[in-house]
Amino acid sequence: MHDKNIVLIGFMGTGKTSVGKKLAARLNREFVDIDEVIEKEFGMPPTEIFKTYGEKTFRQKEKEVIERYCQHSGKVLSLGGGAFLQEEVKKITLEKCFVIFLDISWEIWKERIPRLISTRPVLQGKTLEETEELFRFRQTIYNDYHLKIDTDRKSVDEVTEEIVQKIQL
Repeated sequence: MHDKNIVLIGFMGTGKTSVGKKLAARLNREFVDIDEVIEKEFGMPPTEIFKTYGEKTFRQKEKEVIERYCQHSGKVLSLGGGAFLQEEVKKITLEKCFVIFLDISWEIWKERIPRLISTRPVLQGKTLEETEELFRFRQTIYNDYHLKIDTDRKSVDEVTEEIVQKIQL
């Protein structure tokens, strides 16, 4: 576990990036936001990549970047909410890394929609019902992990501390 990458998964807006940064600092590791790496490589944000090239191109690049980082060690990686839609991504991260699922309830998550809508391509133009359907479907793709953390009503610091305590056991 000491040198394995720690991978954070979960639905968009669950705090993977915020928790990942704190966790990396706490464990003296480098933090890598996979979506940021993709954004740099394309020179545009994910919403523009989706519009210009489509989701398929985005997912292919996402898989390449994740596979590349899984060859390293000692990092904290934050994966985009849809990364685990790809079986290859799920397989390599579960084999080579320590995967932590940041779980959140629909009731708590839907309070975050106004803050998320403009930056999340898969939320564009969706009704609340369609968004809930996406949320419920995505929850099923996160069923494979090494550790699950419930994030409801917890601060970034509380979630980070809980992870640190559990991985040190």
